[in-house]
This record gives sequence, C-alpha cells and structure tokens, in this order.
Amino acid sequence: MIPRGSIGRRLTLLLAGVAALLSLLSWGMVTGLARQAAERTQDNVLAASAITIAETLRSEQGEVRLELPYSAFSMLGAIGEDRVFYRVTAGDALLTGYADLPPPDEALLPGRVVFQTETYSDETIRMAAVLRVVLAGAQPVPVIVSVAQTRQGVDEIAAELSRLAAALSVAFFVVAVALSAIAARTSLKPLNEIAAAVSRRGPSDLRPLRRAAPAELAPLMTALNRLMDRLGQSIRRSEDFIAEAAHRVRTPLATVRTQAEIALHSVSDETERQRLRGIIRAVDESSRSAGQLLDHATVAFRADDLARDPIDLAALARQTAATLEATAALRDIRLQLNLAPAQVAGDAVLLDSALRNVLDNAIKYSPEETTVTITVAKLGGMGQITITDEGPGLGDGPAEALTERFRRGSNTGGIVGSGLGLTIARDVVAAHGGHLNLQQAENGRGACVSLVLPLA
Repeated sequence: MIPRGSIGRRLTLLLAGVAALLSLLSWGMVTGLARQAAERTQDNVLAASAITIAETLRSEQGEVRLELPYSAFSMLGAIGEDRVFYRVTAGDALLTGYADLPPPDEALLPGRVVFQTETYSDETIRMAAVLRVVLAGAQPVPVIVSVAQTRQGVDEIAAELSRLAAALSVAFFVVAVALSAIAARTSLKPLNEIAAAVSRRGPSDLRPLRRAAPAELAPLMTALNRLMDRLGQSIRRSEDFIAEAAHRVRTPLATVRTQAEIALHSVSDETERQRLRGIIRAVDESSRSAGQLLDHATVAFRADDLARDPIDLAALARQTAATLEATAALRDIRLQLNLAPAQVAGDAVLLDSALRNVLDNAIKYSPEETTVTITVAKLGGMGQITITDEGPGLGDGPAEALTERFRRGSNTGGIVGSGLGLTIARDVVAAHGGHLNLQQAENGRGACVSLVLPLA
C-alpha cells in the first residue's frame, strides 16, 4: 500500500520549522543587542563619572587637590545596586580610592577614556580610566582617574531583556504556526475543490474538468483530463463492441430459432419434438442474454446524457406488459395489472429496458400457471412500479448482492440467465434519482421488486 501523508500537515510543519528557526535567530539577535546596549550604557556612565571626577581636579600651593563630586557616583547608582570602586593617582602618589584597583592596561592620552574588564575582589568589574594633566606649581602632573563597577546590574538588565525577547519569540512562533496552518489550508483549497468536484461526479461522468486553478495545478488538471478522455474512449469502444456483438449474435440466433420452429412443425416423432423444443428454449435464453448485454451497454451510454421527458408509469407498465404477454402465455402465466396514474420525468428507453428486464425475470422464474402482478402507485413524493411473482424468491443471501453484475441467486436451479437484469434496473433507477427495492413477497413465496422514482 502506498504511504499516505497530509500535504497540509507537511507544509504546516515546514513553515513551523522556519518560524522556529526565525524565532531562535530573533531571540539571539535581540539578546545580543540588549547586552551590547546595556554594556554601552554602563560604559557611557562610567566615562561620564570618570570625566566628572577629573574635571574637579585643581592645584593649590603646588599640590593637586580633589573633591569627589556626589553626582559622579549618583550616575552609577542609576544602573543598579552594583558596587563601585575608584582610584585617583597623581603621578605615583595615590590621592584617593582603592589602592589595589588594577591600573589601566594601555597608555593613556589626555582626555581619552579607555575601558577594560577586570577581576577584582573575586568579581568581574568594568573600569573606565581617563588621564588629565594638572599644573602643580611649575610642574605638570599626570592624574589618572579610574572608576569601576561590578556587572550584576548589566547582567540583570540583559537577562530581563533576554526573557522578554524569549517571550516575544514564543508568541511570534505560536502566531506563525497558526498563520502557517491557515496559509497551508488556503493554499491547498484549490486542490481540495478539484478533488471534491471529481468525487461528486458519477462513475460514468468523464467530462473534462473545467475549473479556475493556480498555475501549479495546471499540469495535474491537464493529466487528469487526458486520463478521463482516454477512459471515455475506452468505455465507448467497449460499449460499441458489446452492442455490435449482441446484435451479431441475436441475428443468427433468430435464424436458428425460425428453422427450429419449422422443423418442430414438420416432425411427428415426440422425442425429436422435445429436442427441438429444448433447442428453441436455449436459443431464446441466448437471445435474451444478448439482449441484456445490449441493454446494459445502452444504459451506460445514455446515462451520461439522460433525457427528461414526461412519462406516465401506468402507460409504461401497460406497454411493457403487452410486449411480454406472448412470452408469459407460452407458460400459462397471467399478467395482472393494478395501475394508477403516476408521472415522472425520465428517459423512456431506459425505463422501458429496466421494467422489461425485471418483468422478464419474473416470468422466467415463475412456475407455470401462476400470476405475475404489476402494480403502479404513488407513495409520498415517489412513483413506484412493483412486480410480484410466485417464483422461488430471492434466495438466502443478501438481496442487494443480486444487483451486482452476473450475480444470481442460490435458488435459480437450472434456469439459464445472465445475471444482468437487476443490474440494469438498478443502474437505470439510480440514474433517475430513485432506488430499487428487493424483498420477499408478503405470502412468503416469490419475489417483490419495486422501481421507485421521484415524481415529476
């Protein structure tokens, strides 16, 4: 068996995978940008603090003096609850701050702020250093101002922004998956419409499929139309062959029957007469089978272009019974008509074929000197032709199985038949929007077959 999978599910999963990848990329980018922004903010604050301290440096009586401004440290407090370290050195002398704070790694230029990341007191710190030259008397003194801060605040800000980015990425992924499912369903809608249009057709409807569809489905529709065209040609060739074969078989059979009847009238020996009667019966059965094959081909051919003429079921039943009156009389079978007006819209040729095949079956399977009843009545919004006989009935199997092609009941005995009569009746009634009912007769003996058709 060929594995089956949903294109819509696969497309949705593919789009969901793309959405997941984009969500991860967006989360990573936002997280990285958030950390960079937090670090850049800390660097700017550290630089501003160091420059503010450096700007308060002055010279008094040949010495460098410093008053630490409160604003320099209040700016650092805006970032978080991190610890702040500082050191101010004038030449080799420590003016104030933490003596063990690491010095800058690179040479400083006046007014240029340098940054570096160090480990101090078992903590990671970010440090900004700036050089200012102060005249102490006649000597210029280089003063280095270093301000450092721990990084917990930056990490917390980056983590918070990362969590926010993760939440937004998850929300984006969920929305993207929902939109992917909608997009997949919308994209596959034309394909589903084509499949529905094909599935609504009858088994013999092989017309080309004419629907507006995306360009991607054009090859599929072209291939499907070509396939239906080839199937239609094959079916037509088969129908033509069956019709031609049935016609060519019935013509010589009619000749054989005529010759046998002539011989029957000219022979006096009873044994020979019985043999000739057997030949005549066999020819009749063969002719009947050929006729049913022709009827079946006719039903398949005309069902695609069904006529919708007004037909009186009572008149149809009376006409069909008249054509089979002689066949019933040969076996002393009486045809009883119980007719009421009931008009339907349909194909007279097909309805006559269906009724004739059912009535022919009833006559063939009924014992001699019995009655076959034909009843036409209205039942609700349906017209019904019911044929009841006194034969062996429908057998032990399910009655619906008898409508299959070449399927006969288990109680047909040695009676010759093709197994097409009920198949033809079922197909004709179904083509007219009706159905075929099969059941045992009320008295427990015989079959009751009803052709149920919608009234016009």
